[in-house]
Amino acid sequence: MRKIIGRSTSSSEIEVINRQRLYRIDKKSAARLSRATLDRIGQGGAVVTIAFIRDHEMRRLNRDYRGIDKPTDVLSFAYHESDQFSAWGSEADHLGDLVIAVDTAADQARLEGLTFDRIIGHLVIHGTLHLAGYDHETDNGQMRRLERVLRKEFL
Repeated sequence: MRKIIGRSTSSSEIEVINRQRLYRIDKKSAARLSRATLDRIGQGGAVVTIAFIRDHEMRRLNRDYRGIDKPTDVLSFAYHESDQFSAWGSEADHLGDLVIAVDTAADQARLEGLTFDRIIGHLVIHGTLHLAGYDHETDNGQMRRLERVLRKEFL
């Protein structure tokens, strides 16, 4: 990932958890990219948690929370969308959790002719925007356009 210049690169309060051993994850870069994305959209005080997992775990999450019995590349669990987290996730600045499946990300990278690190960057930006309230399924392309801008700027 390109060094982020002219933006806050502090990754404070962006926790990155690696729960897999198949791929090397640059946790500092993922945290910096999520922080830069939040800073760029005017949510510099917000924080997120990013977890990297394997496909079998993602399949379970996708089945349990979305009713889709297959893995997906990224899931975002926004605290503000659910009362489920209100007791322990009540800090207004903590947007939620972002979960990325490394197996699916690697497959996606191969299909798109990208490096693994590059696709991880795409998914961090995408998931961070979801946690910030963007929704590509309902916003007439606003999120997709912003993603393209952020990819050009940061990756």
